Amino acid sequence: MPVMDIFERQMKRPFPVSKLKWRKGHGGSGDLVYIDARDVMTRLDEVCGPHLWQNKYDFIGGRMICTISIWSNTLDAWISKSDGADDSQIEGAKGGCSDSFKRAAVHWGCARYLYHPGAFDENRQPAHWATPEGYDEIMDKRSLSAVVTPVSPSTK
Repeated sequence: MPVMDIFERQMKRPFPVSKLKWRKGHGGSGDLVYIDARDVMTRLDEVCGPHLWQNKYDFIGGRMICTISIWSNTLDAWISKSDGADDSQIEGAKGGCSDSFKRAAVHWGCARYLYHPGAFDENRQPAHWATPEGYDEIMDKRSLSAVVTPVSPSTK
């Protein structure tokens, strides 16, 4: 199993329960949990630094597409990931921008756990692993048990 780097670990860290919001799904399809776009911005600022990430929007085929780019010192280049959303029924184009931004952030691992079917019970209580504390415990145990074996180049 590959070892998570610090960036990935920080991006995937669950948000405090107090940051989570709930709404009914379309057509009454059940409860959906989400975070605010400002929480994503704060996470990117904390993990990358405010000057090492950027986003841009394009309107393609009736959908708002957001691209989040993060600077890689290792590659000396911007790495980009994108996703899109329709205008929201609540805030129109502004909602589409916000939704596409949050969806693009999921490609970086941010709030991806919210899509896992076992993350919350029927009372909206998170599984232990879906809390910051539970996640940190699991990651700390994984770090302690990870054995790094140097790989020597093959001699041909």
